[in-house]
Amino acid sequence: MSIEKKKPDTSPAAGADTAAGEATDLDAVMRKYDRESATRMWEGTPQMVIRVLMALFGVFCIVMTLFSKDMPEIRLTLFVGCIVIIGFLTYPASKHHVRVNYLPWYDIVLMLVGAGCFFYFALNAMTLVRLSTRIEPVHVIIGAVGILILMELCRRCVGVPILCVAGVLIVYAFINQLSYADGVNAATLYDALKTIIYKLFYTTSGVIGTPINVCYTYIVLFIIFGAFLERTGIANFFISFANRIAGWSSGGPAKVAVISSALCGMVSGSSVGNTVTTGSFTIPMMKKTGYKPEFAGAVEAAASTGGQIMPPIMGAAAFLMAEYMKLPYAQVAVKAILPAILYFTGIFIAVHLEAKKLGLKGVPREELPKWKLLARDCYLIIPLILLVWLVSSGSKTMSHSAAYSILAAIAVGFVNFFLQGKRGEGVAEPQSAGKALGSAGKRSFFSAVESLEAGSRGAITVAVACSMAGIIAGCITVTGLASILINAIVQLAGNATIIGLVLTMLCCIVLGMGVPTTANYCIMASTCAPILIQLGFPVVAAHFFVFYFGIVADITPPVALAAYAGSAIAKSNPMKTGINATKLAIAAFIVPYIFAYSPALLFENISGWWEVAQITASALLGIFAIAASLNGFLYKKIHWVLRLVLAIGGLGMMIPGTLTDVVGLALVAAVIVYQKLSAKKNSAPQVIE
Repeated sequence: MSIEKKKPDTSPAAGADTAAGEATDLDAVMRKYDRESATRMWEGTPQMVIRVLMALFGVFCIVMTLFSKDMPEIRLTLFVGCIVIIGFLTYPASKHHVRVNYLPWYDIVLMLVGAGCFFYFALNAMTLVRLSTRIEPVHVIIGAVGILILMELCRRCVGVPILCVAGVLIVYAFINQLSYADGVNAATLYDALKTIIYKLFYTTSGVIGTPINVCYTYIVLFIIFGAFLERTGIANFFISFANRIAGWSSGGPAKVAVISSALCGMVSGSSVGNTVTTGSFTIPMMKKTGYKPEFAGAVEAAASTGGQIMPPIMGAAAFLMAEYMKLPYAQVAVKAILPAILYFTGIFIAVHLEAKKLGLKGVPREELPKWKLLARDCYLIIPLILLVWLVSSGSKTMSHSAAYSILAAIAVGFVNFFLQGKRGEGVAEPQSAGKALGSAGKRSFFSAVESLEAGSRGAITVAVACSMAGIIAGCITVTGLASILINAIVQLAGNATIIGLVLTMLCCIVLGMGVPTTANYCIMASTCAPILIQLGFPVVAAHFFVFYFGIVADITPPVALAAYAGSAIAKSNPMKTGINATKLAIAAFIVPYIFAYSPALLFENISGWWEVAQITASALLGIFAIAASLNGFLYKKIHWVLRLVLAIGGLGMMIPGTLTDVVGLALVAAVIVYQKLSAKKNSAPQVIE
C-alpha cells in the first residue's frame, strides 16, 4: 500500500480548519488540566438556554449585591442554591463521559434536591434562626442532604483534595461530639448529627460562613469584571505592549511572555486558564526563537501563576485579603509590590541568561508593534484604572467600584467595536459611522451576554470551594481543632520558628493543589495563617506567606497543573516542564521567608526607608545569584563548584542581616569577577608566531 504525500492546503477553508483545529486542541488542554473547563457540551437551543441562565445569574449577583437588604442567611442561601443549579448544568459526573446536549436523570434529581435544600432555608430563614439548636429531624435531613450534594458538586468542579479535607474534618467533628456523650446509642448519634448539621448548614459558621459571604459580596463581581475586561481586547493590548518593550532584546519572546502573562494573569485570576490562553501565542513564539519546549512551557506557567500575586488586582485576591486582614485595599496592593517585583525579576533574569547561553536574538524592531498604535488603544485600560482609583480612594465600596468598572468595560468595549468597524478590523470592509454604530451595539450586547456567562461560569468553582472552606473552618471551630493544631505546631517548633514556617509551607502547597486562587486563599487564611500569627509573625506577613505558597502549588510537581498545561501546548515532557517552572519561580519559595522575618519588605514595622531599600537591593542581588546558579551560565558556563558558591552567596544576601549581606555580596562578586575575566581570556584572539 502506498501513501501519497499531500501538499499542505493553503486555501481559506483550510486556514479556517486549521484555526478550528487549534482552538479544539486548546479546549482539550483546558479540559484536561483545568477542572473549570471540563464542562458539559451544549449546542443549539440548549446552549442558548444555558447561556441565558448564566447571564441572568450574573445579573442576579450584581443586583443582589448592590441593592438587597435581606438578612445574610437569605442572601447567601439563595446564592448557593443558584450555584448548585448552574453547577450541575455545567459539570458532568465525569469529564471523560460527556455527551452533547445530555443531562442524565440523576443529575437533574441532584440539582433540584440540592438547590431545594438551600431555597427551603432561604424561604424559612426567620423561623430556622429562631429555632436555633431546636431544629427538627426534617431540618436535619434537609441540611445533611444539602451538604452532601454540595460536596458532590465540589468533587466535580474543584477536585478531590479539598473534598477529602472537608470530609475528614466532618467525621472528626462527629466523633468529637460523641466523645461528650454518655455512651453511644441512637439518641446520642442523632444529637451529635444534629449539632454538626446545625453548625455547618444553618449558621454563618459553616457553608454560609465568611468565605462564601466574601465570595458573594466581592469575588463574583470581580470575576464578572475580569470577564468583561478580557472581552474589551485588553489581553491583546498587553501582549502588544510587552512586545514593544522587550521583544527586541535577547530571547525577546520569552520576556514578552513574562510581561504579558503577568498583566493578563493579574486580571484573569486563573493560573491554568491564563497559561493556555496567552501560552497559545507566546509558547510557539518562544520555541520558534530557539528555546527548548520544556523551558518555553515553564516560562509561561511560572509567569501566568505569578499573575496571581501581581498588584493591583492579584486575580481578585487583593480584595479578599483586604477583607480578611481588615486593611484598606490600597494598603494590600502596595504591600504586594516588592515581593511581586522580586518574583518576576527572578524569572526575567533566568530567561535572559538562558537566551545568552543559547545565543538567541530578539525580534527585529521594525516587526514590533508601533508606539503610535499602542497609544491609540490605551483607552482599553480605562476600566482597570477606574477600578483601582475607586477602591483606593475609598469613595465607593468594593462592590459598587466593581459595578461601575463593569459599566466602564461595557462602554470601552462599545468604543472598541465601533473603531474596529470604522477601520475595517474584524469585518469585510471599513464601515460608515452609522453602520459601525449599529454593528458596535450588536457586538456589545452579545459580548455582554458572553461576559456575564463566563463570569458566572467562573464563579461556580470559586463559590463551591469557598463553601468547602466554610465547612473546614466550621469543623475546626466546633471541635477546637484550631487551637490543638496551633499548640502542637508551636510546641514542635519551639524557638525554631523556621520549623513552623516549613510545616505551614508544606500544608499550603498540599491544600492548594488544584484549588482556584481566591478559594485557595480562603482556606489558607482560615487554617494556616492563624498558626503563623500564634508563632509571633505579623498578621500581614502570615497572610502573604500562606497566599504565596497556596499559589505555587500550581507549578510544584507532582500536581503542577499550570506547568502541565504549558507542557501540553509546548508538546514537552510534563515533569521536566514542572521542574523548570519550579526553578524559574524559585523566588516564590524564598521571598515569603524574607518578609516573614523582615516585614519591612511588606512595608511593615519600618524603621526607615533605608531599611526597605537595603532589603530590596540585597534580595534582588540574591535573586540574580540564585537564578544564575540554577541556570549554570553567566558570562560563560559556570563550574558546579562556582554554582554552589553563587547559590550560597545568593541565599546569604536574601537572609536578613548585615553580616549575611556582606558575606553573600563578597561571594557573588568574586564569582562574577572571575567569570568575566575568564570569559575575556577565552575570547581573546590567539597570536600565531
